[in-house]
Amino acid sequence: MQDMIYTNCSVATMLKGDKPYGLIDDASLVVINKSVAWLGKAEDLPDHYADMCLEDLGGRLVTPALLDCHTHLVFGGSRAQEFEARLNGASYQELARHGGGIASTVLATRNATDETLLNDSLRRLDSLIEDGVAVVEIKSGYGLTIEDELRMLRIARKLATLRPIKIVTTWLAAHAIPPEYRSRADQYIEEVAIPGLRLGVEEGLIDAVDGFCEDIAFSPAQIERLFKEAKSLNIPVKLHAEQLTDQKGALLAAKYKGLSADHLEYLSPADVPAFADSGAVAVLLPGAYYTLKETKLPPLDSLRQCNVDIAIATDCNPGSSPLSSLLIAMNMACTMFSMTPEEALAGVTRNAAKALGLSQQYGVIAPGALAELAVWDINHPAELAYWIGGRPLNKRISALENK
Repeated sequence: MQDMIYTNCSVATMLKGDKPYGLIDDASLVVINKSVAWLGKAEDLPDHYADMCLEDLGGRLVTPALLDCHTHLVFGGSRAQEFEARLNGASYQELARHGGGIASTVLATRNATDETLLNDSLRRLDSLIEDGVAVVEIKSGYGLTIEDELRMLRIARKLATLRPIKIVTTWLAAHAIPPEYRSRADQYIEEVAIPGLRLGVEEGLIDAVDGFCEDIAFSPAQIERLFKEAKSLNIPVKLHAEQLTDQKGALLAAKYKGLSADHLEYLSPADVPAFADSGAVAVLLPGAYYTLKETKLPPLDSLRQCNVDIAIATDCNPGSSPLSSLLIAMNMACTMFSMTPEEALAGVTRNAAKALGLSQQYGVIAPGALAELAVWDINHPAELAYWIGGRPLNKRISALENK
């Protein structure tokens, strides 16, 4: 990345403050050594930058590059037939209990070659990159053996060598109970999820630990065993919580100072203050809400009242959210959850960075932040949530291009 002054643009810094979007019109932005060195009104540009190269952005909008903080991007096969079955009346839970759902993707993933998994995942990743995404979290969870779970994370890390993207990897072995452990969930935690976690940490593959805390998956007590092990290894935790039922998973994530709790449709408003006290991010996943035709909304008003930071993600996965556009996820959050366009953009920048533990480098435009920027062919930040299926990205300015 070349040191540069970017001029003739407007900049949505996404810093918290009184000004919507932290918007600066008629702005200039100075990048030195892959970091933001200065930004402000063009007329206020300090004289000591006068000899730097300039690039005219043609009046375009600049925002932080986006972050997709919850995906299951690496998987085998498709579940289009289950999509059809749900439209014919079958529920997500019914399909899961009869060998469909996550279990069917586990079989397809185990049977897929590394090359197939890599190439299929790369297509989904490219779709996100076209939406201005610079950081993607990718979970395991479709292998459900130690080696297959680790294989998924190795493939996820490989993606980062093929594109200018940062990949954050999450251990989600506690995603579902595989057929060979049916009715033996405790034994699965003891024999697969925990020892696999230790091996993954030794190999440097795991940035965080997640679990699926639901009546069709793992109980809070089972997840807590995994969380205790994660904490002993100094690995942060997060949790799929309150998607289908109220298992008090969000409170468990709060107890262990989790980065986030994700889904949260069934989170009780009475539990929001305790969750808020932990500082965890509420990650909302409108793609799953839409695909499963859910009707119970997450308690957005309670989250707002308690000043919980709210992130938005695609939840890209083959079953409940076959969505690989973060911009469409923003639109869904606005239309279905009644979030504002500013809340949605904060949800894929500043708050998504917090949900991944990356707030020091990503998610805002400010001196010292990494110069991961998106340049858009639009006039106002609200257009990012407004257009459905458009491709408004002009280009990314990326510190990751020459990594």
